[in-house]
Amino acid sequence: MAAARHRIEAATLTGGSVPDPPRVAWRKQMRQRVLDAARDLTCEAGWDQVSLLAVAARAEVSRPSVYKEFGNRAGLGRALVVRETQQFLAGVADALYPGVPDSHDCLRAAILYVLEEAESQPLIRAVVTAARKGSDSLLPYLTARADPIFYAGQTLVQGWLATRYPEQHTASLQIAADVIVRMTISHLILPADEQHLTAERLATAALKLLQ
Repeated sequence: MAAARHRIEAATLTGGSVPDPPRVAWRKQMRQRVLDAARDLTCEAGWDQVSLLAVAARAEVSRPSVYKEFGNRAGLGRALVVRETQQFLAGVADALYPGVPDSHDCLRAAILYVLEEAESQPLIRAVVTAARKGSDSLLPYLTARADPIFYAGQTLVQGWLATRYPEQHTASLQIAADVIVRMTISHLILPADEQHLTAERLATAALKLLQ
């Protein structure tokens, strides 16, 4: 399907059907167990309460193994958010490509998907809920302009806009994509209305920039 060409690439790529060497296979499995443990602990108590010691214990691996794989707690948090948002952004791509003929309706559907999925995906819901209460250090990974997550979302939206508005200059598309991503994230943290109304208004406001 068309959407597959526009999905965000996975953090790791597997090649062919040749099995990984035992050490590599163990490392991949260990990494997934650690990330699963970090996700579960974050959903239970919030990232601010998560320690590498607790993560290692939950994953049943040694703390030195966690440090070796992720570097530090910040590295683990970054890897966790990157992994969890891969599937999330792929869902956004599916909403945009091929989408419906009307650009406004297509963008509205994608924004609505983000707002609804953020409430149903445990980790993102935990991050957003904590942010609404004024605390959670994972939030910058979702909102910082320089972070790959924000950049990936902006790149995805800009690419879609380019297919819908090929006559527009790149700078205009960049501005519109930036506005769409920022406004959507801001409404995740501080919702102002019902989700379908928010999606309608954001799509309308953003596309006016390209008229």
